[in-house]
Amino acid sequence: MNSSDKKNFVLKNRDTLEKLNSDEILDFVCQNVRDKKLFSTSFGSEDQVLTHKIASFKRDIEIFTLDTGRHFSETYQVHALTLDKYKIQIKAYVPDHSDIEKLLSEKGPESFFLSIENRKECCYLRKVKPLERALRGQNLWVTGIRRQQSSDRLQLPVIEYDEDHDIIKVHPLINWSDSELWNYIRENNIPTNALHKKGFLSIGCAPCTRAVSDGEDFRAGRWWWEESTHKECGLHLHRANK
Repeated sequence: MNSSDKKNFVLKNRDTLEKLNSDEILDFVCQNVRDKKLFSTSFGSEDQVLTHKIASFKRDIEIFTLDTGRHFSETYQVHALTLDKYKIQIKAYVPDHSDIEKLLSEKGPESFFLSIENRKECCYLRKVKPLERALRGQNLWVTGIRRQQSSDRLQLPVIEYDEDHDIIKVHPLINWSDSELWNYIRENNIPTNALHKKGFLSIGCAPCTRAVSDGEDFRAGRWWWEESTHKECGLHLHRANK
């Protein structure tokens, strides 16, 4: 699909997909986008649900993950449990070693605490650049984004055209509530990160993630030392939902 085809697909099918449930959305994109479809997992609760839906029903969507090199041990544990349960392959993308060697040599291992610019640089090298490699030449990207996750995501459509990556972006769980998510996990015995039970709602790199208290925003535990409410690493930017 070229860029025009992708944009037209989004515009043509947005209203249809808004009326479908998560399984119907996944089936629709599998039937109408024949190849080059990917799902990105960070092994959080939403991503584990989508992995279950893709792997259990053998949907033709490649699963990949971004290994930043700074994950919690619990994240690696759920990664291993997922591979064992579903007998699947999850392709891993890692940062360029020369980028990380240069960053650590010049700024040390905790430069991200010193400024937002430094934090975004670390996110860019460890996450965004590997993501660009993963998405290059692909047609469709499935994510675990939900509207309930943050105020920035409340108005997101179920399907959008990501101009930065020239890709169709689909969010099958966009309307799911927290209770719907965890009920599905329990009913299907889906492996989840042990940190969720310790108050970690959104789990990223270990140095940049803490547990949240009752009443705090879903993403309050990410880069908690920053005052900004727009806490994104650069993977999911929404300058224009076209």
